[in-house]
Amino acid sequence: MSDKQNPRDPIFPSSKTDAAAAATVPSSPQTESEAYKLAFQDNALMLRDELRPVRLQLELLKPELLMQEANIASTFVMYGSARVPEPEKAQEKLAEAKTDYEKKVAERLVAKSRYYEEARKLARIASTYPVDDDGARHFVVTSGGGPSYMEAANRGAHDEGKESIGLNITLPHEQLPNEYITPDLSFQFHYFALRKMHFLIRARAVAVFPGGYGTFDELFELLTLVQTGKVHPLPILVFGKEEFWDKVIDLEALALEGTISPGDLDLITWVETAEEAWAEVCKCYEACHHP
Repeated sequence: MSDKQNPRDPIFPSSKTDAAAAATVPSSPQTESEAYKLAFQDNALMLRDELRPVRLQLELLKPELLMQEANIASTFVMYGSARVPEPEKAQEKLAEAKTDYEKKVAERLVAKSRYYEEARKLARIASTYPVDDDGARHFVVTSGGGPSYMEAANRGAHDEGKESIGLNITLPHEQLPNEYITPDLSFQFHYFALRKMHFLIRARAVAVFPGGYGTFDELFELLTLVQTGKVHPLPILVFGKEEFWDKVIDLEALALEGTISPGDLDLITWVETAEEAWAEVCKCYEACHHP
């Protein structure tokens, strides 16, 4: 048998090899010390404030590598509240309301709950987009990983037997990933900034449903990025203009106040149904089909 090596083989042992070797060293005061741990296996080191730049890099890199391996070329991102239940559960909340205020809130939740089904339907449509000849996948449904409209998005992809992405975030009150996210594409973030970057790195369309502070943050950051030219224009499809957005914010007033240009209002495409939203996407991209 020849002992010649392949010139492509590395001459240094891999990190996996050394990690396995480090796990078998004899016990001694020296080897038991925290100082003796391999740096990349030292959790206490990784959690130090001075290592924040490294953690930022890792949080950017880990999902990127896994999405590359999954051959995900582009995504369809869906933003929206974590608090609006699907229609049946919204009706249950209304029935349980005791005070006038609780009843008013529950009635508003019922009104917005119809968009749960639109999010689910839009995800089903996007998930049927054909795979490239080289296996690259497009318009892969991506949500914030939680309940409500996020759940509807992942659920729609699941209905079609397709994979979908969930980008969750660690919070004081833990938000568990919804059950419809593809397990190997369910990511958890510490840094909001890195999570929002991953929402947009592959995004080719974004649907926005009624929501609170988090949804406002995501929508207005995207609008700012497009407005300033930091992101190429893409379909920003916002559901519920009269039902929700006109009641909670006056965008036309921003233009009238002179703090945005009238043309900035055109960055938003207002839609009410999944079919309308997908038709707008098809206006922007080739090889797209109407449902």
